[in-house]
Amino acid sequence: MAGSLNKVQLIGRLGADPEIKQMVNGKNVARLSLATSQSWKDKSSGERKEKTEWHRVVIFNEGLVNVVQQFVKKGANVYVEGQLSTRKWKDESTGQDKYSTEIVLQGYNSSLTMLDSRGNNNNSNLVSENKSSLPNENLNQDSSDLDDEIPF
Repeated sequence: MAGSLNKVQLIGRLGADPEIKQMVNGKNVARLSLATSQSWKDKSSGERKEKTEWHRVVIFNEGLVNVVQQFVKKGANVYVEGQLSTRKWKDESTGQDKYSTEIVLQGYNSSLTMLDSRGNNNNSNLVSENKSSLPNENLNQDSSDLDDEIPF
């Protein structure tokens, strides 16, 4: 279908250490459990409320799997960009069809960025780290190549 887009971008914390498994073809796959949260102040009670959503992230990209395996641990703050995918499977105990929706990182349309400074899992520098850590295709571009005539 022309004009469609399947893209997911999340910033969150890992709820557990990444799970690395080997597929039948010998390649590794990484599975992450990523939490995103939103908080607000309840108007009626003035109480602070928070809601956490859990996301399943599956990484097939070999380079990203290696990075995850070496450097990403429970509590890490990460940015992931991939595609939403729903797969159907049969529950062996009940024989019923089940569905799982996951964020899949595969190929060139995906990325993973660690937002914490090395060995530090607190988010005190989240904003400044976000600016420099989000994916940028022109990251290695020489600054002399940039156009100084930009009107803003």
